[in-house]
This record gives sequence, structure tokens and C-alpha cells, in this order.
Amino acid sequence: MNIRLCYASKRNENSDDLLQDLRDILTEARDFNTQHCIYGVLYYADNAFFQCLEGEQQIVESLFEKIKTDSRHLDVKHLNTHSIDQSSFNRWSMKYVQRNTNIESFFLTLGENSFNPSCLDHTSLDAFLSELLLAEQTTLPIGKKVGMVNRGVNPF
Repeated sequence: MNIRLCYASKRNENSDDLLQDLRDILTEARDFNTQHCIYGVLYYADNAFFQCLEGEQQIVESLFEKIKTDSRHLDVKHLNTHSIDQSSFNRWSMKYVQRNTNIESFFLTLGENSFNPSCLDHTSLDAFLSELLLAEQTTLPIGKKVGMVNRGVNPF
């Protein structure tokens, strides 16, 4: 049986590099999800994550248990799980949506001054997922390599 599981969490601010955390999360998610036919979407703004995972129940629930213990996430809140006949995000092993004015407006209509996915209920969750389906997928800039070999020093 296939399910859709949605959750919200806060970013652990003890980590110094937000872009690196997002790159790592997306790389890990896309590799794992491709191998296990998991689809979904990730949205990050205002120190909060929202993620929707779709796929085989046992794999999705096991993945969510792992996410709950991931040090990059704090205050993980399960929003909803239900069975689905087909995936809404089947074009993406993990779609990433960057801060978006339509989504900011959506949360304003909910009475929130910032992105707060923890406030979503069943009705607003479905509307939010519709917004995410319409939003453009974002690619993160490639990080600069650091270390002795890649210090950015030009030989003269």
C-alpha cells in the first residue's frame, strides 16, 4: 500500500552552514528515494522544514523514523499520513522549493506572519500541497570546495 506522509520540523541552528545542510538532505533524499521509488517535496523557509513523502508504507514510515532522529531536525511534528492511489510528486525523487511569494501569501491567509508548517491542519495541508505542486523546482548553487588542494589560490 502506498501512503503520503507529511511532517514539519525546525532546523537545528547549531549547524553552521544552511546551504550545506540543504544540499546534504537533498542529495541523501534523492539517492535513497530513487532506489526505493519514494517521491516528494521539501520546502524550507524561516528556519522551518516541511516535507511530504510518498511511496510504499513500510519504507516511508521507516524513513520518517530515521528523520525524527536526524540532528538537522528539531521538534519534528507528524502532520498527516493517509493511503494514496497515485503519487502527486512522481516527477521528483525530492522536489525542492525555495522561498516563494505565493507560499508566503498562503501562510498570511492562515494568520501566520512567517512560514509555520506546524500550523497546517487537514484542509490547509491539502491546499498547501497544491501550492507546492505548482511552484518551481529550485536548484541549489554548487558549494565551493575547500581544503589544501582546493583553496582557491592561483599559481603565479
